[in-house]
Amino acid sequence: MRTTIAFYWDLRKPIYAGANGSLRVSFGNVQGYSPQDGLSAAPFTSLSGLAAKYIPEDDEFDLPENLLSAITKRQRESARRDVSLAVPVNFLATLDSTGGNSGSPAINDKAQLVGLLFDGVYESIIGDWDYDRGLNRSIQVDTRYMLWVMEHVDGADSLLAEMDVMR
Repeated sequence: MRTTIAFYWDLRKPIYAGANGSLRVSFGNVQGYSPQDGLSAAPFTSLSGLAAKYIPEDDEFDLPENLLSAITKRQRESARRDVSLAVPVNFLATLDSTGGNSGSPAINDKAQLVGLLFDGVYESIIGDWDYDRGLNRSIQVDTRYMLWVMEHVDGADSLLAEMDVMR
């Protein structure tokens, strides 16, 4: 099996620092993309988008019952009063990532944690060899969603109070 390091060595090209104890920082922007004509992905997915993707008879996209109940409750509240369904669930970014980057923090220009990287879009699979700024996107779970789940789904009020989260 050929490694990425060997591949770049053969090409006589430099390679990113890896799991050798050196810090690796990737810079990027929150940005959607259009992988093909007529198909586009917005940079953010919200609670309403999460609920819209869920089809009970389809096993492709599943939601735990307690999460679905919390979203449904939020939908009822938003119909009665000014409660937004716009809690961001995840976002796409132009961050260059590779296998093993899951759980890496995404921070903003104020050094605030805004998300955790957990995946990449399908078109990013080849990114280790051919990074395309127009197609490569990493996917981060949004910190606001994590906090919303802790409060409205998991009932982790004690943990939230202990964390002293800034709103």
